[in-house]
Amino acid sequence: MASPISKIVLFSFLLLLSVSISNGKKMTHMHFYLHEVYSGSNETAVSVVSPQKNNSSFGMVGVIDDMLRDEADPNSKLIGRAQGLFAGASMEQDNGLFTSLNFIFTDGPYNGSTLAIFGRLVSGTVIERPIIGGTGLFRMARGYTIANQLNSTTGTLILEVDAYVSHY
Repeated sequence: MASPISKIVLFSFLLLLSVSISNGKKMTHMHFYLHEVYSGSNETAVSVVSPQKNNSSFGMVGVIDDMLRDEADPNSKLIGRAQGLFAGASMEQDNGLFTSLNFIFTDGPYNGSTLAIFGRLVSGTVIERPIIGGTGLFRMARGYTIANQLNSTTGTLILEVDAYVSHY
């Protein structure tokens, strides 16, 4: 049976270890809006490879250069871009898309920093994707994003995004 002193030493060691592991890490919550134009003039999302079957998005590949804004209003302040790839990767009826994105911040407190987002998108659902890295203020970033689709006009998509980022 362990003595009370050895229990205290073990507890102190574990406490010190947990403090040193979390030392220097920050948690940042960001709230912004992703604006996409997928038809009409000035498209920010374009399919570059069409699927083999007309009734499915499976096999489609596209690129995006969407706008990140501080409000849902399309004329609100531009704070960055969402640039990356998407692919129709689901043969199911949900038409799930594989996405690989960089959120590039060009204004505000995170100017010059990026976040790398990777994951699945199913339109019409709450979209949760992992943050797998970053640059600038977000070096060694980990976390996740939650996005909700807002009512959008024809040819546009607006997502309300909350990003929860753990970084140094």
